[in-house]
Amino acid sequence: MSEHIEQSEERERRLARVNELREAGRDPFLIERYERTHTAQEVTADSASHWTLPEEESKTLSYRLAGRVTSQRSKGKTAFYDLRDGSGRIQLYIRKDDLGDEAFEDCLALDLGDIIGVEGFPFKTRTGEPSIHVKTVTLLSKPLRAVPFGKIDPDGKVHSGLSNVEDRYRYRYLDLLVNPEAKAILTKRCQIVSAMRRFLDGEDFLEVETPTLQEVAGGAAARPFMTHHNALKHDFKLRISLELPLKRLIVGGYEKVYEIGRVYRNEGIDTQHNPEFTLMELYQAYANLEDVMDLVERMYASIAESVLGSSVITVQGETVDFAQRPWTRLPMLEGIQHNAGISPEEMTSLETAKAACERIKVPFPLEKENTLGGLIEKLHEVYTQPKLIQPTFITDFPIETSPLAKKRQDNPALTRRFEVYIGGAELGNAFSEINDPIDQRERFEGQLQ
Repeated sequence: MSEHIEQSEERERRLARVNELREAGRDPFLIERYERTHTAQEVTADSASHWTLPEEESKTLSYRLAGRVTSQRSKGKTAFYDLRDGSGRIQLYIRKDDLGDEAFEDCLALDLGDIIGVEGFPFKTRTGEPSIHVKTVTLLSKPLRAVPFGKIDPDGKVHSGLSNVEDRYRYRYLDLLVNPEAKAILTKRCQIVSAMRRFLDGEDFLEVETPTLQEVAGGAAARPFMTHHNALKHDFKLRISLELPLKRLIVGGYEKVYEIGRVYRNEGIDTQHNPEFTLMELYQAYANLEDVMDLVERMYASIAESVLGSSVITVQGETVDFAQRPWTRLPMLEGIQHNAGISPEEMTSLETAKAACERIKVPFPLEKENTLGGLIEKLHEVYTQPKLIQPTFITDFPIETSPLAKKRQDNPALTRRFEVYIGGAELGNAFSEINDPIDQRERFEGQLQ
């Protein structure tokens, strides 16, 4: 209740300031365009040409920037503000002697979150902080609600005013505004998707769009969202996968297709699962599982180079080089033997596998495991997956959990399927797709029994 009262009082105070400005003929919402000459990043960059100029010459420069006020510090006739735009943050140095009494008082009346335009010249403070010596300030827009920018320590560490995890997810736009690291992650995500498109286009894949509304939501084991089409008087499901329409395009004569699209699964929510998420799925004719492994290796390296400028990254304290090929190929049963101490011979039936699990005292209830394949994947998830920091292809999945993959010719209990792991997380899944209709039907009928 007290938080609501504080917000209400803050809104009234800001609204009163807006009315004052309007009465003075300076409505803060009328300005439609502000012409900028520079961004914060362009000014603060060490390579910027203005840092090589003599001091007197730099004072003749006139740079125009715009952004939000994120911090304020004033003393006497001077003030230091932080301005943040889409590229980053820059410090503003404001003096009463430069602006005049009225304009300086207007600056002191600015609130956190106000959007302003400034004009001035670049310089560095005694501590070496890149700054703008401000000559003019223009108020471009004023929020009526307080923006939770938080505080900045003397050492520059930012303490966000929006730190509650639930609030950050509920008000994502505020999270992006006040937490630069959240915005940086989203920016990287967008760049990754763009780089993925460029790579696949360069490999002669054709990007397609397939229906989101489907009569039968297939391609995955998940519960769909339901919707109703009023004009057709018919119920539809939101897609849970991209798979089946893409396969139909392969049947229709296309040889390389992919789609980057949203899918919807009406199931639980946690840090690894969201009801709506983006999926990239591709299909290639006349290729085998090893061809797809090669494609994945090259795609990840290409994306890393494009987005990060290097194929080398750090994951959980370890150096990962996507260009270091080939990546590790690890059969699932071998991984379980190495990490859990259960041999492949003990996993030839559900009974012997459960006995082995009891021997090593697994940390999950065995009564919930009804199939050998499901138990094998559970052992992989618990014992092997957390240790897969370096790029790794887990291969040879059990047939019970891979109904759409070809059988291994030398061992029909296993399939031609892989998942790719980096940093202990699954980042991809691939099949050598089954094209034997008789085998496919037998597997589906077996699942129904």
